[in-house]
Amino acid sequence: MPCHTVCIQMRQTHMRKIERQMCDAIANEQDWCKDNTEVINFYNDDKQLVVTSVYLHGNLISEVTNNAVTIFDGGWRTNTTKSRLNAIINRFCDAFTDGVYQHKGEWFITDDKYVKQFVNGYTFA
Repeated sequence: MPCHTVCIQMRQTHMRKIERQMCDAIANEQDWCKDNTEVINFYNDDKQLVVTSVYLHGNLISEVTNNAVTIFDGGWRTNTTKSRLNAIINRFCDAFTDGVYQHKGEWFITDDKYVKQFVNGYTFA
């Protein structure tokens, strides 16, 4: 098996327990909180889910809707923030073509295999 295939498979399956629980809460539309990570669902007056917001240390890092994932660094470009964002992207976007990574201290977004500089509020649709 080629190395890049192994790396992609590892990226897709390697996820911290807290990140699996976070993603499960998002998928199941459940409010959830553990340690430094929180998932809160927001509903309209008709009790329909509008957006699910994910917080790390009280800072917004992602908003998930039925058809999009929007990401933020929460003011802190840390490995933990990046790991939480990639867990969400891997679960709710395309794990093979989308993600966030760091190179020489700068953050980048890969969207459909295209690389862009990281910007807060970027939406994978």
